[in-house]
Amino acid sequence: MNQIMKEIPESERPYEKCIRDGEAVLSDSELLAVILRCGTRGMNSLGLANEILNHMEHSSYPGLLGLLHSSLEDLKKIHGIGTVKAVQLKCIGELSKRMACAAARPALSFQNPDSIAAYYMEQLRHQEQELMICMMLDNQNHLLNDIVLSKGTVNATLITPREVYLEALRHHAVSLILVHNHPGGNPAPSHCDREITERIFKAGEMLGISLLDHIIIGDHRYVSFREQEILGEYLK
Repeated sequence: MNQIMKEIPESERPYEKCIRDGEAVLSDSELLAVILRCGTRGMNSLGLANEILNHMEHSSYPGLLGLLHSSLEDLKKIHGIGTVKAVQLKCIGELSKRMACAAARPALSFQNPDSIAAYYMEQLRHQEQELMICMMLDNQNHLLNDIVLSKGTVNATLITPREVYLEALRHHAVSLILVHNHPGGNPAPSHCDREITERIFKAGEMLGISLLDHIIIGDHRYVSFREQEILGEYLK
């Protein structure tokens, strides 16, 4: 890959292939080459793209998925990647998550846990630590806002009903949905998850702000407390 791009036959250049046959025919390295636009000294953009993907094969997340799990400093360790290209690569990952979120939003229904899980899946399933998100709804079930309540291990000492309902009152919410992820990929609720949810649910009953669901996101899987009828147990 020491050739400059002009030395590659035109039929094999990523830009020309995309124009001629569409972006779907491009390989992962060709797509990366188009986005990177230029290579580095002694290596064209296609060679640099292959260098990036080869580097990812030795990481915990091979292939394009490695871009989502690599920090700027990790990416800058790859030969030919400086700050500008590292930022470009991180933005590719963020753009892909936002596109997935935008695609899922039209189907978002707060009565349908599957649609909520789809909306947050790409944002949360790649996280390497737990995030707790609180969705706040008005009396017409419109989303007022969603905020990250905590980042790190979700436990009863970090998430309290007080901070949850302070945010709810600030936004004039009448109901809430909690969403958080399990980085290990298994969405089964832990004892701690159940304890936190029960405390928040019961506090909401006293304040007149309903906790409609708590959804735990795994790797392409989720568990809904509402679907599992766990919330009903707290009324007994």
